[in-house]
Amino acid sequence: MIEGLSHITFITKDLARMTQILNQVFDAREVYASGDQQFSLSEEKFFLIGDLWIAVMQGEALPVRSYNHIAFKIAEDDFDDYAARITALGLEMRPPRPRIEGEGRSLYFYDDDNHLFELHTGTLEQRLQHYAQGAKG
Repeated sequence: MIEGLSHITFITKDLARMTQILNQVFDAREVYASGDQQFSLSEEKFFLIGDLWIAVMQGEALPVRSYNHIAFKIAEDDFDDYAARITALGLEMRPPRPRIEGEGRSLYFYDDDNHLFELHTGTLEQRLQHYAQGAKG
């Protein structure tokens, strides 16, 4: 039986830059750095974003960008603060997709390795409720 999400791993060409992004955008807390003592495929670091374990490993960047992404929940009141954090790091923001009213707002941005991240203000319950209302109208 699946108990939940264990961790998410991102491959990055620059561990220091990815550390900066995780710290400054997500307020991530670094809990491990392998340094020269490697137990996995390459040098790696572990972070906590809230209670979520994020692993980053040294390696080649993704060759292309796509819409595959991971979304983190943020409060509506924090939307502009997160947009400023992303802009301050010089990260490329992707225009948001069209949305129906009430399903929340999103910030989409790419890191330097072509990973797409989303910061979203809505919840699954809100989205399903608004989709159902849209289908009735």
